[in-house]
Amino acid sequence: MTLARKIPCHYGWMIVLSGALTLFACLGLARFSFGLLLPAMHQALSLGYDQMGLISTGNFIGYLVSVALSPWLIRRLRPRVVICGGLTLIFFCMLMISRCETLSALIFYYGLVGAGSGFANIPTMVLVSHWFRRNKRGLAAGLIIAGNGLAIIVAGLTVPAINAAYGWRNSWLGLALVSLVAAIVAWVVVRNDPAELGLKPYGQFEKAHSAEFKARSNTKILLHLGVIYLIFGLTYMVYGTFIVTTMVDEYGFSEAAAGRLWSWVGLFGLFSGVLFGTLSDRIGRRNGMLLVYGMFTCAYLLAGLGGYLGAWALWLSVIFYGSVLFAMPTIMAAAVAEYLGLEHAASGFSTLTLFFAAGQIVGPGSAGLLAEISKTFVPSYLICAGLTALAILLTLKLKNS
Repeated sequence: MTLARKIPCHYGWMIVLSGALTLFACLGLARFSFGLLLPAMHQALSLGYDQMGLISTGNFIGYLVSVALSPWLIRRLRPRVVICGGLTLIFFCMLMISRCETLSALIFYYGLVGAGSGFANIPTMVLVSHWFRRNKRGLAAGLIIAGNGLAIIVAGLTVPAINAAYGWRNSWLGLALVSLVAAIVAWVVVRNDPAELGLKPYGQFEKAHSAEFKARSNTKILLHLGVIYLIFGLTYMVYGTFIVTTMVDEYGFSEAAAGRLWSWVGLFGLFSGVLFGTLSDRIGRRNGMLLVYGMFTCAYLLAGLGGYLGAWALWLSVIFYGSVLFAMPTIMAAAVAEYLGLEHAASGFSTLTLFFAAGQIVGPGSAGLLAEISKTFVPSYLICAGLTALAILLTLKLKNS
């Protein structure tokens, strides 16, 4: 109670602040900086496109394993311990990556970075349902996920410069230190439940809401949402992993110029979660998803056709992609309690994230293999556009919340 009284706002916003820093480190830097490091690692270690895809796939396999284990760990250790443990694991493994010389070592340690990302991310997003009521969950989740966008901006402006001045290994060292700082902050700030501080969740109390479809089969709705989320995981990391490499290898960008363009993804992504989270609070989760997938489809089409349309198409693609980059996790984090009930929020979000993680495993590895065969990423981007168009059709079948 004493701790809460020292804060001039509801303590839930401190959870949001710590959560944003957690995602800044565990996803924004640990995952989205990888694409910026790939060109330098590709040259230094003589990696093929397929090998680059394998390293990314290793990360997502680790993430998938951690997502499966997270509900069990959250029940036994509570979110605060799991979050700090995940960030500490990322710190240690990034240190090891900075010394790696072989492909197998890179896959192993980046796989463990993926595991740490899941252990930090899942309980952070679960906290949203406990600290905020329905009418504020989209906003809270969006603000937390904004940490990803901020990390992309910072990484896009700094990682290429560090690579050029000090080498890619020192870039990994810097990323590792950020994860350690995030772990310390989470340990100091995070509380598992408002009741620990004698508080109640922030937001307007609602006795019931028509969108809590508890009468529906949880298995059916989970499967439906899961396939929609799988398509997001499969497609968005193909773009996120290889668009910088595409700029350098296929469009003739320098690493610095590609990094600056990538930082615009972070700038737009900084607001994507907040914008679409708040919008989905107003227009419903299904309608929010429809808008998001429509913009993703445009982004992938423009990336695939940029060689024919010109550089303006690549710029427009980056704007579309960044504008909705973190919208889907925001909407899903807010929607899961409404479709399944608050008591199933943790297990439901973890199950959905299994679908998401499975998509991430398939996406970059397949795109890397296809690019190694075709010597271009154009087919991969066009396939992604087709898949997100399919997601629009699947989303139309959802009941709006």
